[in-house]
Amino acid sequence: MQYTVYDLKQQKRGTRVRVTLRGSAANVRLMDGSNFSSYKNGRRHSYRGGLAKASPVDLVVPHSGHWYVTVDLAGLRGSVKSGIEILPSALPLLRETNPGLATIADNIAAYDDADRNKEFDVFISHASEDKDAVVRALAHALDEDYDLRVWYDEFELRIGDSLRRKIDAGISRSRFGVVVLSHAFFAKNWSQYELDGLVVREMSGGKQIILPLWHNISKNEIIEQSPSLADKVALQTATSTIDEIAEQIAAVVADAQNQQEAA
Repeated sequence: MQYTVYDLKQQKRGTRVRVTLRGSAANVRLMDGSNFSSYKNGRRHSYRGGLAKASPVDLVVPHSGHWYVTVDLAGLRGSVKSGIEILPSALPLLRETNPGLATIADNIAAYDDADRNKEFDVFISHASEDKDAVVRALAHALDEDYDLRVWYDEFELRIGDSLRRKIDAGISRSRFGVVVLSHAFFAKNWSQYELDGLVVREMSGGKQIILPLWHNISKNEIIEQSPSLADKVALQTATSTIDEIAEQIAAVVADAQNQQEAA
């Protein structure tokens, strides 16, 4: 199948993309890196957009990450020429400058009080090297598409936070731990610290809370690092898109919630 692809590079959530068409109707798709890889290899994929019979077509990036737009005539006749434009974002809201120290202190106290009571559906344990390829898109999909409460460092950590305390709090208050297993994961001390915490919770609670996700790593390689993890049923980025992975994680969380409500 022939197609035209536009590499949008890294784009923030809410970025507006305008596709212009001249000629026949065409299929216009906005995809993240994982789904674009599946698309070009003829596999099942998810996208924003669809059959465009009029021009221009405006699309909105649903979460921050690396994005692509494709234009093709699959199942259609004729010819089409296309172009693309990143539309300017609206200016941020005007904010009061130089607030008094008392106001700052009140805001911090209110935030800390809310932070102490936070609970999460999933804690995502990962190596920073895997953020761009997998983790960031997965965190946003779980948050935005499935309305899950996600502990993800880019969502929760602020300047001056105690990393250990925030991680411990996130692990203790999360229903499940999504562990993105990769070569980088096993090489990092912090990711091992998070995994140890999740294992302690699982062993003490008697319930499965660890949801493994294999990324560019084989079962034999995981066995060398952790035989107990290799024995768990896992999702794999090699065989599932980010959207499919998010859907399956959301289903596990929903099942747990239904069981809790029925008990």
